[in-house]
Amino acid sequence: MTQPSFTLKLPEWINKEIEKNGTFSSDEQKMQFVINCGIQNVKLQTGGPFAAALFNAKTHELIAPGVNVVVASHCSLAHAEMMAIGIAQQKLGSFELGKDTELFTSTAPCAMCLGAIPWSGVGRVVCAARDEDARAIGFDEGAKIDNWIDALTQRGISVTVDFMRTEGKAVLDLYASLGGKIYNGTGEE
Repeated sequence: MTQPSFTLKLPEWINKEIEKNGTFSSDEQKMQFVINCGIQNVKLQTGGPFAAALFNAKTHELIAPGVNVVVASHCSLAHAEMMAIGIAQQKLGSFELGKDTELFTSTAPCAMCLGAIPWSGVGRVVCAARDEDARAIGFDEGAKIDNWIDALTQRGISVTVDFMRTEGKAVLDLYASLGGKIYNGTGEE
């Protein structure tokens, strides 16, 4: 028997999206990159309407992008934030990303991704759309504590919400309008 393992990969188009962008000197540029990745993921039908990216807060360098590839990879762990965190940890050779790392995400984290954030060591989280925006199109964001922002803040993680919310919500709405698959772990579609 071979050693059990699995591999998750981002869609090939992500490299072109990275190449189109130079520096990310503002929060707006960082979030626009994330939103654009979400749009591409929806339009090219390579995954769900969620995107994320990790940046170095000091240099503004993109460390790792992430898009949701749950359906394509047959893996419920393959959320955008989880992909970005995992790729960043492998790239940097450490499970501790450090407080100079920022996570930008097109939608506030679900219960699973919220749990991974403090363990990754990031120092800042910036969210576009709200949890309720994802729920409005049918996604189940899990059993998330109501005061999740305070919980992260108490751990020394800065949180910004509703940053470019309209743009983040538009990605969710695009996915719904195109008939994107809504998956909630119930076995129902």
